[in-house]
Amino acid sequence: MRKTAIPDFKKHYKKILHQVGRAIEEYNLIEAKDRILVAVSGGKDSLAMLYILKDLQQKAPVDFEIIAYTLDQGQPGFDPNILKKFFEELKVEYHIGYRDTYSIVIEKIPAGKTFCSLCSRLRRGILYTEADRLGANKIALGHHADDAAETLLLNLLYNGRLAAIPPKLISNDGRHTVIRPLIQVDEQDIATLASMLQFPILPCNLCNNQENLERQRIKALLTAEKQRNPIVAGSMKRALANVKVSHLWDKRLQKTDDEIFQEASEALL
Repeated sequence: MRKTAIPDFKKHYKKILHQVGRAIEEYNLIEAKDRILVAVSGGKDSLAMLYILKDLQQKAPVDFEIIAYTLDQGQPGFDPNILKKFFEELKVEYHIGYRDTYSIVIEKIPAGKTFCSLCSRLRRGILYTEADRLGANKIALGHHADDAAETLLLNLLYNGRLAAIPPKLISNDGRHTVIRPLIQVDEQDIATLASMLQFPILPCNLCNNQENLERQRIKALLTAEKQRNPIVAGSMKRALANVKVSHLWDKRLQKTDDEIFQEASEALL
């Protein structure tokens, strides 16, 4: 892996590193003695996440371990061995697992329906199991700011709820903590970094072969809005951290802003 001769690399990388560091600090994503399983699918996002976390590991004021983990889900043409050289160049511990979830998804999902939901649930369960086996107390996923914005709109328009992707999530049983260090980084910035560093990208042939998916339409909508007005991306990121619960309809949240502030203040005492 080598950097291309682009003069703005340091400036671009510093911007991303700052956003990742801010997310880690604001949401307490990484703590001393953490052993983090970094889920590397082979896409640009997870490869960038691993690269950045490896860099931060050498600079951070706290000690933590990272393990690169790639799951071969049995998709035709997927060759995880391509990633071995990348892992070895980074000098990171890595493991490659195999579970044929591809056949399950193809069998269970009717033609024309989205594969992603079932595929991600199966993958998440396997990652939890593998994290336990490898002694990892946290799992890092490569979701970025665009993923969060798209998920927010998908849930609003198609699922009847206001929900996005949180920077940090504890599983229902309390045994696993999922972190998303790239959550404040724009997808285009990750794509540029991947091109600069010439990552060995393995695309997902399962989802990418599906047409007319809701997420693709939402992505196109957001892309068009960003082109019309450059403030859109930053505005959506700010909105996700600036929720006015008193202005929503959920009866469980019908409190004034002052009441919410008071409860939050008391919780901190």
